[in-house]
Amino acid sequence: MRRLFGAWLFLAVILSAVLLFARLLAPGRFELELDVYILVLGALAVFNIVLAAGEAFPREERSALADALDRDPPEAQRPAELDRLERELTMANASAFDTHVRLRPVVREIVGVRLGARGLRLEDSEEVLGPELWELARDERPAPTDRHAPGTPAATLRRMVERLETL
Repeated sequence: MRRLFGAWLFLAVILSAVLLFARLLAPGRFELELDVYILVLGALAVFNIVLAAGEAFPREERSALADALDRDPPEAQRPAELDRLERELTMANASAFDTHVRLRPVVREIVGVRLGARGLRLEDSEEVLGPELWELARDERPAPTDRHAPGTPAATLRRMVERLETL
């Protein structure tokens, strides 16, 4: 701050010497010379005030507003449908009732779409589906008599998923 004031004072002294010199060269133009002197002196004062304010309040790398407006990149989220299918597979592994009520409709829908893309119908596709997948997807599959009976084993579920992927 002191350095800025010293520089401003130095420039003011030089500007005053220039005014005196101009006064000696052209004595009849005092009002114009004084106007120019005051204008330049004022510009120097404003410039020094701006520099002093910059030193007193240094600029941040980024403003708080810019930081607030920046959004974090969205985290890669798993599709909700995938989470739902995983829960249904876990429940199907736990009980026969969940296999029949929760997993069977999803498997029937997937099988219907996959077979439909090949021009086939579910009722005529026992050989294409294989015995395990056919047993789960067929129309006449009865509901389990014991709701708490063990569900479909994980290995069987894995084979059925692999079979669905090959359709």
